[in-house]
Amino acid sequence: QVQLVESGGGLVQVGGSLRLTCAASGLPFESAVMAWFRQAPGKEREFVSAIRWSGDSTAYADSVKGRFTISRDNAKNTVFLQMNNLKPEDTAVYYCAARRGTAWATISYSRVGEYHYWGQGTQVTVSS
Repeated sequence: QVQLVESGGGLVQVGGSLRLTCAASGLPFESAVMAWFRQAPGKEREFVSAIRWSGDSTAYADSVKGRFTISRDNAKNTVFLQMNNLKPEDTAVYYCAARRGTAWATISYSRVGEYHYWGQGTQVTVSS
């Protein structure tokens, strides 16, 4: 049984930082694309960032480029999202997602439908 468990969310002031962690179990983590999505109240789930199985390729939504950094530790089956210079519009539930397989260039890693597994989410609230 695949499990993705997010942690690290919370309440932070504008300009602050948070580091989200997603611990994965039950899947071949070292050959999976991992990603972060977020969903604000009343809005659709949107892509934030993704990382290739090897960690040598990453992608970001324009809204977070230069502020967020995704990374992974395949030895610990863990993916991270370092979020700096947070803004009120970053407030959302953040979800970890996993896609089986090593494909990267041929997939639409920003699409919700590309991912096979999802975590329960962690709330991030940025207050002004």
